[in-house]
Amino acid sequence: MKKHDPYELVKPVRDVLFRDWDPIGCGVPEDEYDSYIPGIIRLLLQGADSQEISDHLYTLETVSMGLRGDRERNARVAAKLLSLMDDSGST
Repeated sequence: MKKHDPYELVKPVRDVLFRDWDPIGCGVPEDEYDSYIPGIIRLLLQGADSQEISDHLYTLETVSMGLRGDRERNARVAAKLLSLMDDSGST
């Protein structure tokens, strides 16, 4: 099992949120979703599955931002976020 440094996950998670998730759109700044990064990293490090991460993203969209959620996009983004765990681990 790989051990992950949470700090090494910050940039890749930020990139996924900005490029692939971006529920606001409209040319938001790259750091727009930074406040959500710690919670997502926590879920990843705790071994959350794709559904849990997707549900978390949906809650962020609908509750935190007051937007209409997109479950299909959230499922795709959750899979991408989970793939970071395969790409960034060490020892």
